[in-house]
Amino acid sequence: MVRDNALAASRLLNAKIGGASVFPYQPPGIWEELARGETFTAQEYHESQGDDLYRRSMYTFWKRAVPPAALTTFDAPDREKCASRRLITNTPLQALVLLNDPTYVEASRVLAQHAILQAGADPEARVRFLFREATARRPTPVETRILLDLAQRRMEHYKKDPAAAAKLIAVGASKPGNVEATELAAWTTVASTILNLDETITKE
Repeated sequence: MVRDNALAASRLLNAKIGGASVFPYQPPGIWEELARGETFTAQEYHESQGDDLYRRSMYTFWKRAVPPAALTTFDAPDREKCASRRLITNTPLQALVLLNDPTYVEASRVLAQHAILQAGADPEARVRFLFREATARRPTPVETRILLDLAQRRMEHYKKDPAAAAKLIAVGASKPGNVEATELAAWTTVASTILNLDETITKE
């Protein structure tokens, strides 16, 4: 649900129903580390391409010996037995996944690009757009002020370090549109912040 929500908010989600399993982003080399030779199947991980990268998480291929890393971090059941309910967990690793995993970085960048292109040049309008897409509500004046300050500080940072901006917006298979790199990088950080709010990632 957490991954699918980020993809849906950024409009990357492929909502197709049914079909073959898919192979979304995963840290490189995990399957190969546990490979057992050519006589066994699924010894190498080949990342999906195109829209298959953004299919709902329920279609992710599951290898029992090497379950999907992102799902493991969120303590997904191992599927070897029925789970009547999910345990409630909260660890630093989960926060690191939400901040750094390519899925969430890319979703933040695409969402930020939508805000820049659709909300126009007004920073407050962009904040309102991002908040509405992620939380289905308008930000409070305090939230708006904090996020505008964040956008300004990030803009200043990336103007001084354009290489860092280019690196950030290059994450993911989709390509950035015709948006200035430092501006997109700054608003990607704002979008990531909103996608990491408790009310965005937690069912309440």
